[in-house]
Amino acid sequence: MKKRIMTWMASAVVLSMMAGTALADITIGVTIPITGPGAALGIPMKQSIELWPTEISGEKVKVILLDDGGDPSAATTNARRFADDDKVDVIMGSALTPAAIAVAGVANETHVPHFAFSPIPPTAVKEWNFVMPQFSSVLAEGMFTRMQQDGVKRVAFIGFADSYGQQWIDELKNAGKKYGLEVVAEERYARADTSVSGQVLKAVAARPDAVFIGASGTGAALPQIGVRERGFTGKIYVVSGAVTFDFLRIAGKNVENTIFSSGPVMVAEDQADNSPTKQEGLAYLKAYEGKFGPNTRTQFGSHPWDAMAILKKAVPVALKKAKPGTTEFRTALRDAIETSGPYDATHGVYQFTPKDHYGLDQRGVVLLTAKDGKFQILPSNK
Repeated sequence: MKKRIMTWMASAVVLSMMAGTALADITIGVTIPITGPGAALGIPMKQSIELWPTEISGEKVKVILLDDGGDPSAATTNARRFADDDKVDVIMGSALTPAAIAVAGVANETHVPHFAFSPIPPTAVKEWNFVMPQFSSVLAEGMFTRMQQDGVKRVAFIGFADSYGQQWIDELKNAGKKYGLEVVAEERYARADTSVSGQVLKAVAARPDAVFIGASGTGAALPQIGVRERGFTGKIYVVSGAVTFDFLRIAGKNVENTIFSSGPVMVAEDQADNSPTKQEGLAYLKAYEGKFGPNTRTQFGSHPWDAMAILKKAVPVALKKAKPGTTEFRTALRDAIETSGPYDATHGVYQFTPKDHYGLDQRGVVLLTAKDGKFQILPSNK
């Protein structure tokens, strides 16, 4: 059995010793991969949680953080503990799509508001789930438009052999048709794989105009490096889950001029002053990189920050109807999240409704390229 890690934030340690205040604490249960193949995503999230406030609207915040190792079974166990034993007011996680889907199911069954830190498909999103990352359909629009402008027609896909990779191949096969894109190769690999040489050979043999990588974290660097080492000189497009400085470090010179879809937080400083995402993005970078060092930001890490930005606005509304620790408060909080937007955040402007629990539009998308070990906003090719 994988080792479980439970971390209590400093405020929670103090609160656990305060008799008679449990009912008033806003308790948040977080399940993310601090170990295992998803740790590159989960650790920045854990570090961002360390930046959370100790109270919201006068109510103390108590955080319970558990490691799920990226395993859907462990994530399910953690979520059930949060709901059944800890009686949390909010569940957050996980960082990998399969585990996030598992948590979403528990949250809906137990009627606890849930913030997913990984994109989960519409079939898994019910009335208690709110998705923080941009869903593939939002990110794909800008990416596919650019591919069309670049003259791309034949595309080879290399991506994860799980629900995250499936979202992207589905977008490429379905929405891509509108942009004249034809999938000439579809290759998949597991997150834990250390080689994708076979997949790369088949993808390059299909003679595509471009390679589209549907993977996240440092694992996305495998096909990036592989196709360049095989002499492929065409365009490479990579999805937002791979936009990390670790990816740039591992891929090295092989990543030059690759095009990425991304949330605005990765280039917060470069946004126009009137951008609705700039202020929150800069606040996050000041707090996060001020503590953990320059160029340590990730898209994943900022999802907990954005979830807290939403709670800061929604919790005061819910408190008018009920106290934390009650079923009435959880229902009121869900309703408040749906109706208290818009929420300016690092990743975009969230506007949830009872019928839309994704909340982001094109304000949550930028296209980037890589040069000299840094991400840059992609110049227009018009």
